[in-house]
Amino acid sequence: MNANILIIEDVPEMAELVSMYLQKDGMSVRIAGSAEEGLEMLAEQTPDLVILDLNLPGMSGFDFLKRFRKEQRATIPVIIASARDADEDIINALGIGADEFVTKPFSPRVLVAKVNANLRRTSEVSAAAEDFYAFGPYKLLLNSCVLKKGAEKIPLSTKEYKVLEYMTKHEGEPLSPERIYRDVWKSEFGDVTAVAVYIQRLRKKIEDDPANPKFIKTEFGMGYKFANSEQQPS
Repeated sequence: MNANILIIEDVPEMAELVSMYLQKDGMSVRIAGSAEEGLEMLAEQTPDLVILDLNLPGMSGFDFLKRFRKEQRATIPVIIASARDADEDIINALGIGADEFVTKPFSPRVLVAKVNANLRRTSEVSAAAEDFYAFGPYKLLLNSCVLKKGAEKIPLSTKEYKVLEYMTKHEGEPLSPERIYRDVWKSEFGDVTAVAVYIQRLRKKIEDDPANPKFIKTEFGMGYKFANSEQQPS
């Protein structure tokens, strides 16, 4: 199954073993050695599933999971893979948002089977209630932070997704960099030039000719405007 998996595990040998089995099954894998590193990777790309250890240096797996769910990532499965096997730990992890709890030592093949089962369930739920915005050959899936061009997933960082989602919600409306920064970054103060950086990144990903954009247009003296004149039937 083609999916992006994030492993958060501080024992390199364990992480590499699980990664090898997942890659043999056709999945793409990124490995973080701490919860903090995992959060940085989340900002770069949203995974399809997370495999999480609980005993981590710095922020614990429990605290990571609370933050992960709090940031509205309710649909992304999380499998706990931990040596902690007390009932209280399992109940706590499942109670704050884990989908599975696998106790170490475990069979990598069984873990891969659980990963596939969770991905299938998520895919079925998404297909049944998919909310998306279509423009040109693209679909922006509004519940899962994913941009698709046909069956292909276009990788977006969390901030790229939020900027694109914001612009599509205000289709046809001139948007100043200051307004985009205030509403997406949730701040009145900061480096507004960051907006131009993300606009350029998005143009490189969705425009046939980034220098002559069809979708994210520049409105001179005002800012940017999202145009969907290229919309096609879904």
